[in-house]
Amino acid sequence: MPNPPLVLTEIQKKLEHYCAYQERCHQEVEQKLKQLGVYGTPADQVISSLIEQNYLNETRFAAHFVSGKFSIKKWGKNRLIRALKQRNISEWNIQNALKEISDTAYRDCGRALTEKLWEAHRNRPLEEQKKKVWNAMQYRGWETEIVMEHILRLEHQKE
Repeated sequence: MPNPPLVLTEIQKKLEHYCAYQERCHQEVEQKLKQLGVYGTPADQVISSLIEQNYLNETRFAAHFVSGKFSIKKWGKNRLIRALKQRNISEWNIQNALKEISDTAYRDCGRALTEKLWEAHRNRPLEEQKKKVWNAMQYRGWETEIVMEHILRLEHQKE
């Protein structure tokens, strides 16, 4: 027997809990509403209410997303931008969130990650080692100039 349809107030409470558990973007909330079978005007009303009550805030979402993915997964700016664009975050929110990462922290993270990857592949031939580090850094979204700078520095240290 199918579940009875949820009343709008129940849906509102469910989504308040969903947004309070962790930061969400509008796209995630819209997807959750569709899963609950809520479309059109009722969905818009729920989203408006979540925004008014500050459960849903894309500026805050973008800042938390960038901070978490950078500090925990060591993502570079290219991957962060790509991931936020996939979530339909505005260009302003993306740029604002990226400003939260200091240039020093970004450079230090890139250097440390490159060194860690370099060390992990130290037993490989030099060209293969460079390729492995390059591919791993590109996958994480680090800029070409930063990756090349660190690889060249490590290559010269090896000599």
